Amino acid sequence: MSSPTPFRWLRRPGPHTPPGEPGAYTPSGLSYGADYNPDQWPREVWDEDVRLMREAGVTVVSLAIFSWARIQPTEDTWDFAWLDDAMDLLHAHGITVDLATATASPPPWLTTKHPEVLPQTRTGETLWPGARQQWRPTSPVFREHALRLVERMAERYGDHPALVAWHVSNELGCHNVYDFSDDAAAAFRTWLRDRYTTLDALNAAWGTAFWSQRYSAWEQVLPPRLAASHPNPTQQLDFKRFSSDALRQYLRAEAEILRRVTPDVPVTTNFMVMGETKGMDYAAWADELDFVSNDHYVLPGPQALDELSFSANLTGGIARHRPWFLMEHSTSAVNWQPVNVAKKPGELARDSLTHVAHGADAVCYFQWRQSAAGAEKYHSGMVPHAGERSRLFRDVVALGATLRDLAPVAGSTQKPARAAIVFDWDSWWTSELDSHPTDRLRYRQEALDWYSAFLALGVRADVVPSATDLATYDVVVAPVLHVVPAGLRDRLTAFVEAGGHLVTTYFSGVVDQDDHAWLGGYPGALRDLLGIRVEEFAPLLDGESATVELAGEQLEGTVWTEPVDVVDPDVEVLGWYKTGEQAGRAAVTRRTVRTGDGAGAREGSAAYVSTRFGRQGLVPVLARLLDDAGVRSELPAAVRGDVELAVRTDGTDDFWFLVNRTARPVEVPDVAGDVLAGRRLTASGTRAVTTDGTAEGTAEGTAEATVEGTARGALLLEPRGVAVVRRPAAPTPPRNNPATAR
Repeated sequence: MSSPTPFRWLRRPGPHTPPGEPGAYTPSGLSYGADYNPDQWPREVWDEDVRLMREAGVTVVSLAIFSWARIQPTEDTWDFAWLDDAMDLLHAHGITVDLATATASPPPWLTTKHPEVLPQTRTGETLWPGARQQWRPTSPVFREHALRLVERMAERYGDHPALVAWHVSNELGCHNVYDFSDDAAAAFRTWLRDRYTTLDALNAAWGTAFWSQRYSAWEQVLPPRLAASHPNPTQQLDFKRFSSDALRQYLRAEAEILRRVTPDVPVTTNFMVMGETKGMDYAAWADELDFVSNDHYVLPGPQALDELSFSANLTGGIARHRPWFLMEHSTSAVNWQPVNVAKKPGELARDSLTHVAHGADAVCYFQWRQSAAGAEKYHSGMVPHAGERSRLFRDVVALGATLRDLAPVAGSTQKPARAAIVFDWDSWWTSELDSHPTDRLRYRQEALDWYSAFLALGVRADVVPSATDLATYDVVVAPVLHVVPAGLRDRLTAFVEAGGHLVTTYFSGVVDQDDHAWLGGYPGALRDLLGIRVEEFAPLLDGESATVELAGEQLEGTVWTEPVDVVDPDVEVLGWYKTGEQAGRAAVTRRTVRTGDGAGAREGSAAYVSTRFGRQGLVPVLARLLDDAGVRSELPAAVRGDVELAVRTDGTDDFWFLVNRTARPVEVPDVAGDVLAGRRLTASGTRAVTTDGTAEGTAEGTAEATVEGTARGALLLEPRGVAVVRRPAAPTPPRNNPATAR
C-alpha cells in the first residue's frame, strides 16, 4: 500500500483566511483518523495499531488527550519517553499527530494537594475526582499547573515532524461549564466590571429595583447559586455569558503559549455542536482557533439524521464556511445513552460523509482501539473488541478508500444556499429561563424542526450564527429569536428592505440584550417590521392544541398560541386559527415591504408564525413562504425528502453530495457530472464507486458493476448511501425580486 496522504493545516495570519491568500489552509486530501490512546495498551500492541492504521488509510490521530497523569506522574517528575516513542512510531508510518495539551483531566496528585481547584455546583457541592474535567475554569492554581504542562509539551514536540496541529484540552465545558465556587464568583465580578464599568449600570441592566436586589458594593454580587426563589433573570443570563467566556479565556491562555513557542503550528479545540449542549457560545469562540473542530454523536429518535445534518451545517456556519475538522464521532454504538444501539449497515459511511458534505475536511472517531477498561469500554472504536476480523473494521477500511477517492473535495467550501436559519445563543439561553410563560419551549428543537422542513422540501438551507452577514440570502428563518437588541432589529429591517424575506416565530423580538421586555406589545423589537401586535401570550397546556387552516390544510399547533392583531395594511394572513381560544384570529402572517422605484425597486417580506407546528406541520407553512420568495429545490421532485443535497465548491467545480435518508435504494434521475463516489446507472452499464467499497453483483472490495434497464444518467443511491458528483461550478444566482419571481 502507498503511504497515506499527510494531513496539512498551515497557520494562517488570521482566522479563516480565504483560499489562495498567504498562509491559507492548503489541502492535500481529506484526513482520516481517531483519538489514539497508546498509553492504555502494552507496547507490542502499538506495532499492530500502526499496521492496521495503514490498512485503514488513517492519516492523522489525536494523541495524549487524557495523559496528564502519565506525562507528569508527580508534581516534580516527568515521563515523556513513552510519548516520544509513540510520536516517532506514528511518524515512521506516515501518520500525523494532532497533539493534545493533555490538560483535560488533572492528575490525582494535583487535586489531592490542591482541592481548591475542584468545581462546585450551585448548591455548594464539590465535584470530586474519579471521572474527568474536575477543574474550575477560573482557578488560578489549576491554570498555573496546566499552563506549565502546556509549555513543556510545546517545547518538547514543537519541532517534531509528526506534529500538524495542537489540540487544546478536550471538549471544554462538557462537564464543568458552570462552576459556582468562590473563584468563579471573583472572576464573575471582574467580568461584570468589564461589561458594565459601574454598579449603577449593573443595577440598571439587572433591574435590581425588583425584589430589593440593588447592589451597593461589587463584593455583594454572586453567581446565581441556589436561592429561595427564582434568581434574577439577567443575572442568570450574564452568568451563562460569563461561563462561556471563562472557558474561552482559558482556551486563549493555552493558545497564547502554543503560538509563542510554536508559531507555525495551528491550534484547535473540539467543540460539541450537537443536541442540547448549549453552555458554550461557539460562534464567539471561533476566532480563537486556526481551524474549527467539532465532536458529534448521533442522537436516537425520528430526527436523528436531521440533527446530524443540522449540527454539521451549523459547525460550517460557525467556521464561516471554511473547511473544519470532525474530531470525534462514533463508528457504531456509544456508551452514554440509556440504550446504546449499534449502527446499521451503511450508517458509518453515511454519517461521516454527511459531515464532509457540510465542510469537514477531516473525519475522525473516538477512538482508534476500543478500550478494554474504563467508563468508555463499551464505546465503539475503529478497531472493536472483535478485532480486525469484523464487519465494523471492514467498513472502516472501505470508508478510508472512499475518502481517498474524494481527495478533490478537500479545501473546497460550502456553497452558500439561498436560505438560512439563524441560530442565536443568547436567545437559546434566555428563552428557556424560569418564570416564563411556559417551560415547554425548546429553542434548538424549534430550529431543528424548521431545518427538517427544509430537508423534507429538498431545499438547501445554511445554519448560521446571528452575527452572520445575511445579505446574500433570499430567505432567512429566525425561529424563537427571543433576544433582539436594537442593532439586530436594524439589521433584520435592512435585510427585508433590501428585498430579503424574513420568517420568525412566537416568542421572538420580546427582550433586549439585558433581558428587558420591549414595551408597547409583542413581538417587541420586531412588531413594526412584522406589522402585527400581540397584547398577551397564550401558551397551551399539555394535551391542548389549536387547529390552523393554511393553504387548504388543517395543521395542529401546540405549546404556544397568540392573539395576533394585524395593524399594517400590507400584512396578508396566510393561516387562521380555526379552533381554540384564538379561533378566527391570524396565526401565520406575511407583511410585504416595498422599497425604491423603477429598476431599483425591491420587494421583501416579514412573516410571523405564532404557534408551534412541529417538523411535519411546518412543511406546508415553509413551502408557501418559499414559494412567495421564489426559492425552489435543486432536486428532482421525485426524491425530495428522501435525499439531502449539500454542495461544496472550489470556485471551478461544485461537489454535489446526495445523501440517501432512507433504508431503501433511491434513484436520482439526470444528475450530470463526474461521479467520485456512488453509482451511475446507464442502459449499457458503467463504472460504479460505492461508499461501502462494494458493488452489486461483484466480489467484496471491488468497485465495478453492470446494471441494466435504468434511466440514462441516473444515480442509484444504496440504502443509507451517499453519492458525490463533481460538476462545473454554477454561479450563485442573485437574490430574487419576488415581484417578478411569482
